[in-house]
Amino acid sequence: MNSLGIIGVGNLTEKMVRGLRCSGFTGDILLSPRSSEMSRALAQECGCQVMATNQAVADHAELVCLGVRSTSLNEVAAEINLKPGQGLVSLATGVGLQQLAKVFPGARCMRALFSYTAQFNRSTVVIYPPDAQSQELLKPLGNMVILEDEAAFELATVAACMNGWFYFLLHDLQQWLVDKGLPAAEARALVLSNLQDCIDVAKQQPEHTLKALGQAIATPGTFTADGLAVLMHQPASATWGAACEVVLDALLTRAELS
Repeated sequence: MNSLGIIGVGNLTEKMVRGLRCSGFTGDILLSPRSSEMSRALAQECGCQVMATNQAVADHAELVCLGVRSTSLNEVAAEINLKPGQGLVSLATGVGLQQLAKVFPGARCMRALFSYTAQFNRSTVVIYPPDAQSQELLKPLGNMVILEDEAAFELATVAACMNGWFYFLLHDLQQWLVDKGLPAAEARALVLSNLQDCIDVAKQQPEHTLKALGQAIATPGTFTADGLAVLMHQPASATWGAACEVVLDALLTRAELS
């Protein structure tokens, strides 16, 4: 693919651009004129081109990435006409294919999500439905998951929210160590490295459930088991599950209203 257009230059699409350039993508990257400061920075640092209008982006791009919020969808749709069959990858959370097809008639619409780690080519990249052009473009950003069911995509969106929640859990664990006298840098390093240890073990042993891997460590009589007993009597998992339900309900309600 030789050209990508981005309508809605924000924090997430900026990370995508940096990840694409880091991976060796040399095609044209055309940016919408809004978010002018960020667009100018990407033009200077990543060899992008800031177009005069959103329609100019659509006219000169093989594939268009929509990075606007769902509340701005109709406004943007009124500004552009896509060519029949032109690919449109939407990052707008909670906006289903049916609504995208309605406001962008004739376009070949897909949905995608990824995290800020796309800039390091380490993100989980989710695409629905399968689309060869979109997959080729976004594959360098990290580990790709292709879905053929929109309900599964909404669940993947909930999982993406977990990405943000984890930082608060890690902060609390770091802060406990700091409050006990450990310097912040060392506390941060310990928390993050322990988390990475868990991830590495889990990836290397997919035949074991995550719970089973934990149980192998928290055996009776260990300090890990002592702490786990406290956690089991005050299960944070219930709170996390409730947060997931709130997000999923909001996504499904938005889909019903669209």
